[in-house]
Amino acid sequence: MHHDVPSRAATPEPAPVAALAPAERRRQITLGVRDSFSAGLGIFPLGIALGLLIMQAGLPWWLAPALSLAAFAGSLELLLVGMMATVTPLAAVALTVLVVNFRHVFYAFSFPLHLVRHPVAKAYAVYAMIDEAYAVNASLPEAERSAPRLLAMQIACETYWVGGGLVGVALGAALPAPVKGLEFALCALFTVLTLDAFRSRSELPSVLLAGAAAALVLTPGLALFTALLLFVGLLLVRHTLTTRRPAQETTDA
Repeated sequence: MHHDVPSRAATPEPAPVAALAPAERRRQITLGVRDSFSAGLGIFPLGIALGLLIMQAGLPWWLAPALSLAAFAGSLELLLVGMMATVTPLAAVALTVLVVNFRHVFYAFSFPLHLVRHPVAKAYAVYAMIDEAYAVNASLPEAERSAPRLLAMQIACETYWVGGGLVGVALGAALPAPVKGLEFALCALFTVLTLDAFRSRSELPSVLLAGAAAALVLTPGLALFTALLLFVGLLLVRHTLTTRRPAQETTDA
């Protein structure tokens, strides 16, 4: 007697992402530009500060758009202007870039790069993965994310930054005298971010650690760089202590 042997079911392959209709693609792009408005309120004025700072440092005007395109990172660019004006050694510049932007490695773990399929578009999404783009995208529900919306938001953010830098260059060339204290723009930005974190009780330990690191006076010539290293070390210690505490409580229970 013949028995039919049931064939082994083949594992279904993941379905490819369906292409968006032209009308839906335009809607997603519009939503992406609209998403960028909140971030643009901070990006554009900071870009103006970058352009003004470049002109006041006596550097060529074209450095504003060149820096904005070559290294799309606001805080880093403001640091680079000061380092270029003082002819900082290249090794110190490279180490500063690594320390300041190393956080972007962790952004990639949760940034929806899998939505972008085209290699060129994916490369741009990685290049334009700034803090503001990450924060705006993180606030969106998973079902509302798409490649056109993500890329439109990132392109709009870079437009604000490059445009702000050009406006700052124009203002710097038109002003009869340099604006004093403009180099404090980056420190002011970090102060505002610290105050926002201070409003959250859960972030109070991190704020205190940042204050301890910023109060460093041992290396006045490299205070910011040393403070960043110290802050990273203190955060690692805090992470170790907070992860051990729940484990100990579970063991005691």
